Amino acid sequence: MKYRAVIFDLDGTLLDTIEDLTDSMNAALARMGYPAKTVAECKTLVGDGLATFIRRSLPPPCAGDPEAARKLRDLIRAEYGLRNAVKTRPYPGIPEMLEAMLKRRIPLAVLSNKPHDSTLEVVSKHFPNVGFTYVFGARDDVPVKPDPAGALEVARLLGVPPGEVLYVGDTNTDMQTATAAKMFAVGVLWGFRTADELRKNGARILVSNPAELLDLLG
Repeated sequence: MKYRAVIFDLDGTLLDTIEDLTDSMNAALARMGYPAKTVAECKTLVGDGLATFIRRSLPPPCAGDPEAARKLRDLIRAEYGLRNAVKTRPYPGIPEMLEAMLKRRIPLAVLSNKPHDSTLEVVSKHFPNVGFTYVFGARDDVPVKPDPAGALEVARLLGVPPGEVLYVGDTNTDMQTATAAKMFAVGVLWGFRTADELRKNGARILVSNPAELLDLLG
């Protein structure tokens, strides 16, 4: 199979964002008088959208409180706006891999469960010279991953059949998204989750170095 386009997840796939996400959540939790989370904990809490990250981070007695969730949402969005480029960096080899794909004229897209405005800001800060054809975060009118709607929208906009798209991500959510969209699911081992999780959720192949992605494009 010749793959004609690539869709990337963002956090844990292109960018190592976990420390900035953890610091932002902990600053917000502290302002509400709630206990902090570790980096290891946050690796399991993120990936399914901001609302889920908030619900998972609130102490159990508050997890179902809509007012607490609203307040924490507003606080973390403000805190993350201050921190989204402090410790965040592309994973080693990512810029070179993206450059090589663009030289081959492969259309590239980003599809994240991070809020859309934050996704655009973070991509522009960390990849200012990468010509992604589309960059989408979570939007009100499109279900978040693992619903395949966003991935299928990207394929439709690119004019590429889903079966000819590589979908690259680091979590169960990403592998489920790719599988539901009938795209080729590539799990990366440098991200937030384990090889076992990726395999169990539909990864067709696992890669440990960004350069390996180039081999899949022939």
